[in-house]
Amino acid sequence: MTPVATSFFFYLLASATVLGGLLVITCRSAVRSALALIVTLLAVAGLYLMLYASFVAGAEVLVYAGGIMVLFLLAIMFTWTGVSPNEPRFLGVAWIGIPSGCALLAFLIFAFVKGRELFPDRMIALGEESNTQQIASLLYGEPGRTGSYTFAFEIASLLLLVAILGAVVKVSGRGVAGPVSAVESQETRPSPGI
Repeated sequence: MTPVATSFFFYLLASATVLGGLLVITCRSAVRSALALIVTLLAVAGLYLMLYASFVAGAEVLVYAGGIMVLFLLAIMFTWTGVSPNEPRFLGVAWIGIPSGCALLAFLIFAFVKGRELFPDRMIALGEESNTQQIASLLYGEPGRTGSYTFAFEIASLLLLVAILGAVVKVSGRGVAGPVSAVESQETRPSPGI
């Protein structure tokens, strides 16, 4: 089997992933950070495609870059706090963030150097023609019997449903006291011009 892409595309996607991740944590605007996260997730999906994991790449694009990021953007828009982009960021936490980042970088370099000794330099033959079918049989099972992860899959979907319902109730303004009137919601929400 010939490779899908050369090392040029790998480095292109990897640098887009790292650059997008840096933009997520350094952008002052929450919307721009969410858009940078979308770029990061799409680049990761491209890396999955290079690894012949088409199912995982498709799920990454549909679920994360599509659905989850739309929810993030809606949550950002609904919960606008009125924070000015000129306010200082990382209020006094640089003293813990910079050493932690350096320690993480040192650990990753150590793992990369030692990993060459632990793992052999050989390609593993993967059967990509049955990748999606194997994942589906593990999640859902064969006809007439449940799969190994069917129960965990259903619990995760139930937790996501409860989280979405909680977000909708919180955003809609209904609490225990009942619905909030339009006048009350205008009084408590700051104007965008601040």
